[in-house]
Amino acid sequence: MKYLLVIAVVLVAFWVWRNNRQQERGQVQRQTSRPPTAPTSPVRMVACLHCGTHLPETDAVAGARGVYCNRDHLRREEPSS
Repeated sequence: MKYLLVIAVVLVAFWVWRNNRQQERGQVQRQTSRPPTAPTSPVRMVACLHCGTHLPETDAVAGARGVYCNRDHLRREEPSS
């Protein structure tokens, strides 16, 4: 009787291992089947004139003398006349 139990445990373990391998293969195939995405173009980085922090140009606040990382720095460096 104990041999039947050992055989049953081995068969269940083999079945679980086999199903996990098939699922991993399916995930790898799904991942590789996606078309490659085009690389994005690099974003130009600029430095804040007040604190020197580098940030993407699209996030910068433009002033008369240059660019700043936020409106507070713009206000401090270029007070309105």
